[in-house]
Amino acid sequence: MVKIVEFKQRKTEEGKTFNALIVLGGIEPVKSKTTGNTYFTAKMASVPSTFSDEMCSSMIGMELEGDVKRVECDPFEFTIKETGETIERSHRYVYVNEALELVEDNVVEAEEVF
Repeated sequence: MVKIVEFKQRKTEEGKTFNALIVLGGIEPVKSKTTGNTYFTAKMASVPSTFSDEMCSSMIGMELEGDVKRVECDPFEFTIKETGETIERSHRYVYVNEALELVEDNVVEAEEVF
């Protein structure tokens, strides 16, 4: 399950605005590479939507089937807001609904009959 925790207004390359829902995955324990201590974290993902500001606001707190997964991608620079440090990443986090993917993978297109 994921939870909608906020929304952000984004712009396309053409300058059109849209709202993205920010979803938070479940909590998970992680061991620090530096200290060896365990801490808790949760992955977040931004999911584009067609919803208005009002609709997005009303959806905050809703839970949806699915999870947030780490996927590899081309390297890109990322700035950590809290420290201002710029780092390079080669992964991103995406919302995945396995039930939806299973349906899409098994849909057979009907042939037209005349």
